[in-house]
Amino acid sequence: MTETVPAVYERLDERFSAVRGDGRLERLWTGGRWTEGPLYVPAGRYLLFSDIPNDRVLRWDEADGSVSVLESPARYPNGRTIDRQGRVVTCRQGARRVERTEHDGSTTVLADRWDGRRLNSPNDVVVSADGAVWFTDPPYGITTDYEGERAEPEIDGCHVYRVDPATGDVTAVATDLERPNGLALSVDGTLLYVADTHRRHLRVFAVDGGRLAGGRCSPSSTAARTACASTRRAASGWRPARPCTCSTPTARSWGGSTCPRRSRTSRSAAASATASSSPRPRRCTRSCSP
Repeated sequence: MTETVPAVYERLDERFSAVRGDGRLERLWTGGRWTEGPLYVPAGRYLLFSDIPNDRVLRWDEADGSVSVLESPARYPNGRTIDRQGRVVTCRQGARRVERTEHDGSTTVLADRWDGRRLNSPNDVVVSADGAVWFTDPPYGITTDYEGERAEPEIDGCHVYRVDPATGDVTAVATDLERPNGLALSVDGTLLYVADTHRRHLRVFAVDGGRLAGGRCSPSSTAARTACASTRRAASGWRPARPCTCSTPTARSWGGSTCPRRSRTSRSAAASATASSSPRPRRCTRSCSP
């Protein structure tokens, strides 16, 4: 059942003062241990999202506000997006692959290997205007059984990949990140933002056809999620009480909305479940722009 909660905005830059926003947020559902990967599907007027530790996909129906379980078990899907044909593209951490759901309900595997070796656990994905699929591949889904299926990595590193729309070839386009997590394209498709979570910064790459150039970074602890108007970005991640942050195209934070925090008990449980296998985040060692 939908309920409303007060919306509070934190302003880090005076230019963000012009953003008023809504006075209240709609809370569509509670009961998940850790929800991820929200995607609104306009053609069906529904929202898909994952409850990762409980290994299920849920579906919120805009028509009546109901929430139902769509998949369980689901092999721990995380980030998802929609392509220009209206097909859902999903990163399935447990299966260690990126897949697309076709209009007839069948599934096409877009990427599960690179250079003959299995991917780590694809985390987040975007589709560019030319149909190319870009995704991140950190190890979170194989380091524990809490958010995936524990396994040894086959690839020496965590990279950003591109799936060619014509050939289906999977290419590593950024290989100098430690834990690539959320990513987003600018509205015009010329920039790709990638959060390197454990280094606590946001990388900004220029998209040059099927390659990435540059890669300057800006200090940030957020995970980029989706591009919004005028090449402003919305980002969400583990930053406490600020789940949505708006930044300039240069990745400077302007401000964002805040939400009621999770209880101390639930935060502690989630932290302890992954602490034994996940290295502590470390400060950025690159020369980051202000």
